[in-house]
Amino acid sequence: MCPKNASYYGNRAATLMMLGRFREALGDAQQSVRLDDSFVRGHLREGKCHLSLGNAMAACRSFQRALELDHKNAQAQQEFKNANAVIEYEKIAETDFEKRDFRKVVFCMDRALEFAPACHRFKILKAECLAMLGRYPEAQSVASDILRMDSTNADALYVRGLCLYYEDCIEKAVQFFVQALRMAPDHEKACVACRNAKALKAKKEDGNKAFKEGNYKLAYELYTEALGIDPNNIKTNAKLYCNRGTVNSKLRKLDDAIEDCTNAVKLDDTYIKAYLRRAQCYMDTEQYEEAVRDYEKVYQTEKTKEHKQLLKNAQLELKKSKRKDYYKILGVDKNASEDEIKKAYRKRALMHHPDRHSGASAEVQKEEEKKFKEVGEAFTILSDPKKKTRYDSGQDLDEEGMNMGDFDANNIFKAFFGGPGGFSFEASGPGNFFFQFG
Repeated sequence: MCPKNASYYGNRAATLMMLGRFREALGDAQQSVRLDDSFVRGHLREGKCHLSLGNAMAACRSFQRALELDHKNAQAQQEFKNANAVIEYEKIAETDFEKRDFRKVVFCMDRALEFAPACHRFKILKAECLAMLGRYPEAQSVASDILRMDSTNADALYVRGLCLYYEDCIEKAVQFFVQALRMAPDHEKACVACRNAKALKAKKEDGNKAFKEGNYKLAYELYTEALGIDPNNIKTNAKLYCNRGTVNSKLRKLDDAIEDCTNAVKLDDTYIKAYLRRAQCYMDTEQYEEAVRDYEKVYQTEKTKEHKQLLKNAQLELKKSKRKDYYKILGVDKNASEDEIKKAYRKRALMHHPDRHSGASAEVQKEEEKKFKEVGEAFTILSDPKKKTRYDSGQDLDEEGMNMGDFDANNIFKAFFGGPGGFSFEASGPGNFFFQFG
C-alpha cells in the first residue's frame, strides 16, 4: 500500500529480527536506508543484522553511518564496540586454529556467537574444534541444528562426517563426506577427510585379514602404515596401536607390545582391551606390579568374574615373585621333572659347597655359603611334592611346620651324596678341585 515508506521496511525488519530471521530482516533494513539514508534506526538494524549473521566488517560500516548521523547515539556506540570485538575474536581464532589450540578457538567462537547468534560460519568452526577435542556429542548437536535449517550446508555435513570418522564409524563418515562434496565439489576439507577415511578403512581391514591368516609381519607393516594416515583420528589410532601390540605379542616382541598398548591407552584411557593386552604382556615379562595395576584399572571399570580372576592371578604371581625363586636358584624351568631337579641340585650344591672355596677370601666364602644354603633350601622344597605344591600355589611355607629356618644345608648335602665318608673335595693344583665319591 505504501512501498516507498522507509519506516515500514524498518519496522518489518525489526519484527523479523525478533523472529530470528536475520537474513530476511537484513533485506528490509537495507531497503529502508536506500529509501532514506538519514534513517538512523534503519542503519542500526542493518548493522545488527550484519553482526548477527557474522559479517562484522559490514556491521561496522552501518554503525559508523549511524554515528555520523547521530554521534551521541549510545546504541550505535555500543554496537560498534561489539562489532570490533567480533573482528578481534575472529582474528584470534584464526591464529589459534593454525596453532591447533582448539580450546581457545571454541572460547573465541562462544564469545563471538554472543553477538552473532545466527552466524553458521562461527558455529561450524566451533563444531569442528569440538570434534578435534573429542567432544563429539556437542559438535554433532551444533551441526545438526544447522542442517535442520539448511539440509544442504556442506560445512555442517562435513562436521557430521568428521564426528563419525573420529568415533571410528568410518563407513557412515564417508557417506557424509560424499554428500558434502555433492553440495560443494571443491570442499577441500571434506575431500581430504574422505580420502583419509577410505585409506584408513582399507589399511585396517587389510591388517586384520593378514593377522587372521597368521601373517604377523605383514599385519605389523599394514597397521604401521595405517597409523601414519591421520594422527588426529585418536579413537581409530588407539585401536590400531592395540592391534599392532597384539601382533608384537604374537611375534614375542613383548616390550614393543607393551609400548604399543601404552600408546593406545594414552590416546583412549577407557580402552579396556588395550589394558588387558598390556597386562598380559606384563605377566609374560614377570612385571607383576604393573600387571596388577592394569588389572585393577580394568576391574574397577568392568566388574566381571573374568576380570576378577585375572586380577587375583596377577596378585598371586606378584606375591610369589616377592619370595625366593627356588626354580631360578636351581637353574631349572618351573615345569622341571623330579630327575631334572635332582641333577640341578647336584650341580649347584657342588658348585657352591664351602669346602670348594676354603682358600678364597672371607667375603667370597660368605657369599658362596649363602648360595649353598639357598640351593639346599630350594631342593628341600622342590623335591618334596607337598611342599612344592604349596610353593607353586603361592601359599606360605612357614605354615603347617614348614619353617624354612629349621633346615641344615649340610645335612641335606650329606643325605643326597650318601652320608658321611661318601664325598670329599681334593686339590689337584692351586685353586683347582676334583670330587671324589666313596
